[in-house]
This record gives sequence, C-alpha cells and structure tokens, in this order.
Amino acid sequence: MPSKRIPQKNTSRKVELVAYAALILGVVALLFSISAFESPHYKVVYVNKTIVSNATTNATVKFVPSFNISSPLITPQFSLASDPIVTTNQSFGNRLTNINQPLNNTELSIINNAPNSYFEIAGEMYLNNTLNNPVGSHMGGWSTQKVPPFVVNGKPSVVYFGSITCIFCGENRWAMALALSRFGHFNALYKGYSSIGDSDVPTLYWSPAHYNQSTVDLGSFYNSSYINFIAIEDTDPISQGFNIQPSQTIGQEINQTGNLAYTDTFKYLMNQTQLDSTPYTVWGNNAVNGVDGVDFGNSTQTINGKLQLALMTHEQIFNQLSHPSDQFSWTEYAAADVYIAITCGSINNTASVCSLPAIQGIEKANGY
Repeated sequence: MPSKRIPQKNTSRKVELVAYAALILGVVALLFSISAFESPHYKVVYVNKTIVSNATTNATVKFVPSFNISSPLITPQFSLASDPIVTTNQSFGNRLTNINQPLNNTELSIINNAPNSYFEIAGEMYLNNTLNNPVGSHMGGWSTQKVPPFVVNGKPSVVYFGSITCIFCGENRWAMALALSRFGHFNALYKGYSSIGDSDVPTLYWSPAHYNQSTVDLGSFYNSSYINFIAIEDTDPISQGFNIQPSQTIGQEINQTGNLAYTDTFKYLMNQTQLDSTPYTVWGNNAVNGVDGVDFGNSTQTINGKLQLALMTHEQIFNQLSHPSDQFSWTEYAAADVYIAITCGSINNTASVCSLPAIQGIEKANGY
C-alpha cells in the first residue's frame, strides 16, 4: 500500500508552530537571564508619565520603580568612640559644644509630646499667610513631586537624604522631628550643628554623627505604627564647610551594610534624583526636593552678619518650641504641618493628627 502523502499546507503549518515555539522559548530564556541579575524583591512597575498641577505642584512624575519589601531597618549605635560628645564651651560660629549629646527626657518630650494645639495654631497662620518666614506653597518655586511610595513591612516610608554639614538640613530637621512625632515617637535624638563653614546652626541628629570623617550615617531610633522613617545622612568633617560625597561612594557604603531596606532605598532615590542637593525627602507618595520652610530666626534679617538661628543655643530653641510665642517657633510648627499634611494624604488620614482642621485645610489647599 502506498504511503499516505501529507498535504503541503499541514507541513507549512507545522513549521510555523515550531518557529513560534522557538521564539517563545527564546523570549523566556532572555527574561530568565535578565532576572538573574535582579534581586527578587525588585519588582519594576512603572507609573504613567503625567503632569500634576495644583496650588503647589507642577512637576513631572518620573519613571520610578515601585518598591514593596520586607526587611528590618537599621538601628544605629547609641554613641561613637571616634566622635565623642564635646563638653567644652565654644563661641558662636565655631561651636561643637554638646555635639552628639543625646537629648534628655525633658528635651525629648518637647519633640514627642508637643500639644496638637501648637500645630493647629501654626497651621492656621500658614493658611492665613501671617508668618514672616516662607513655608510650603508660600515659598517661591517650591513644589512637591508625586512618586510611588516606598513600602517596607507593609508601611509607607518617610525617606530622608541629608548631610550633617548642610545648613538647610540643620534647620529642616527641627520641623521634620516635630512632624514625625505626630505619627510615632523617638526613643533618642542627638544635639548637632551644621558645619562651621556653613553657619554653625544648632540642629538635631537622628543618631550620633561621624562628625570627624567622610562616611554615611544610617538609621534612627524612631518607631511608628503608620510609617517607617529611613534616614541617610552623609557626613564630612564638620569643622570644614558643606560637602556631599559622590553618589557612587554613598551607594557603595550603603551596600556594605547588606541591609535590604537601605540598599533598596538608595536605588529608589537614585531613580528620582541625582541627589546633588540636600535635603531631599519623601513623605509617602510625595517627594520634596529641599526644605519645606526657611526658618533661621524671627525674620530673614541677620544680626551682625550672622543668622539669628546661628546665635541660638539648643536650650533656647527647646524653650521656644515648648512655649511658642514668636515667628521662629510658629514657623517650625507650620513647616511641620506641611509635612504632616503630605503624610496624612499618603496614609488615608488614619492618624489622629489628620483630623485637625488646619491639617485638613493644608491638605485641601495643596492637593495632598
């Protein structure tokens, strides 16, 4: 019996199927080879490129990876033998007095337990534009940028990148600490300064600072059931001027920790900015490139050529924050209010502070 002839059409179909199968296997192999170079927690989900416009925002949303990971955060050391507390009294403009000294219980309570009434009064002053110092949308050119939140252990994060040598970081940490206190509490904070070459203003440090060397300080003693606080602080000898290490160097130092939360935080930041200025912060789903308030005293005027804040001690600042009565203290609370409103908008207003009328007013006015 003659063999059955297979129609030419079926033969062609089989060839097509084989070709498609080879193509699919090739794509799978390519994807597998790419994934081999990616850590399993790094899931790239790109957001649409859109323009967001409201009272204070006119920015382009960049293509930023979305991060959602599980990882412990870094707990820093309580003290540094290489960078001890300075106990000698030194003159304004050249001070390291009490640097790296932890806040005592009274000082820490002023940050952690400030009455909500202070935030409400300052928020109303911000909304009524009765502050001498510019804050938030009242600052020329100030804007926020919508970004995907950086989620760790199921909570959105407040991410901070700054430098101990930076005067604007120094001023801004007071408002940041007050804002963060509305969503959790600090078990420790430390006294510090901006660099002597950058006005020597008294400030807070999230942890003891390596003020004698160039490195990166990571972590804080902050706890919250609503948010994470991830702090990255570039350091340089504080007796000099403002300086930031190259991003590549900072990244290498962070990678050496092996801590997933911080290594991925740095990847997250580098997808948004080159980190060529400080401070840079992310509050949930909004990034702020710079400070949210300029507060160096009761006005922008200097005293004998020096900023008013540079002539204040830590004790004087704590006294003003505990009994706010001037433009400096109200500006700090108002600047904190802007950060609070941004954060409330990122956590669906679930924290009690989000119910304050002034916070709701700031959220509405700025579209958070």
